[in-house]
This record gives sequence, C-alpha cells and structure tokens, in this order.
Amino acid sequence: MEKIIIDGKDFEAWRIPTESATILLIKASHGFIACGYFDIATANKLQEHVAIVTGVKTFDDMLEAEVVKCSNSAETVGVRIGMTGREALTKLS
Repeated sequence: MEKIIIDGKDFEAWRIPTESATILLIKASHGFIACGYFDIATANKLQEHVAIVTGVKTFDDMLEAEVVKCSNSAETVGVRIGMTGREALTKLS
C-alpha cells in the first residue's frame, strides 16, 4: 500500500502485479476507483461506491483516465461515466 496525495488529500493506493497485468486501486473515504480488472456487477451487489477506469498503468494514468463504468451507489454521490478519475475521487472523498 502506498499513500498518495491528490489535491491536498491523502489516499491509499494499491499496485498488485500479476503475471499478465498490474491491478490498480485508489481508495477514497467513501469508495474507490479501480482498473478494469474489477467487476461493477459485484460492486452493485455489495452496494459499494466504485468507479472503473481502463487502459491505465500508473496512478497518474488513473487520475487522467475517464470513468467507463460506475456502480449504482457511486452514481448517488455524483460519480458519472465520462468524468476523470480525479473527479470521481473528489466525489468519493
């Protein structure tokens, strides 16, 4: 786990290498953004606030990438498809 600072706020970030990819996740106080390795159907079932960004290899990539999927509960706090990962984290903080 790494601590990263985004817009003056502390976040926990995980980078997990696998044989074929690297799993990335940045946790806010009320949810997280993650790479495409994660499943929105599961997030919906568990009522988690989750936004998915794809085509990312670094945490910086995640902040700039557009949200391509988000859970129903993430939508209730203002996360929308098309916003950046940075914007989604702001909504989840």
